[in-house]
Amino acid sequence: MSTFDKVAVDITVVLGTTTMPIHQVLRLGRGAIIELDSTEEDAVKILANNLPVAQGTVAVNGNRIAVHVEELLQRPPDMR
Repeated sequence: MSTFDKVAVDITVVLGTTTMPIHQVLRLGRGAIIELDSTEEDAVKILANNLPVAQGTVAVNGNRIAVHVEELLQRPPDMR
């Protein structure tokens, strides 16, 4: 096993955003639906450890949801 096999990376996919009052957030329960400011055709942001690394599109196959990576983003000069 290589050293990289032991490194954990937190991947986050940002589908969209919304704003709602805290009293609505506190009333959310299991199965609640939160409407976002994006559509299924919009690009999604892919973050690794909260840093943007790529953009992609949502792909639905049966009951599974995935993200198709369309573009890798350039790293900032201080991260190279």
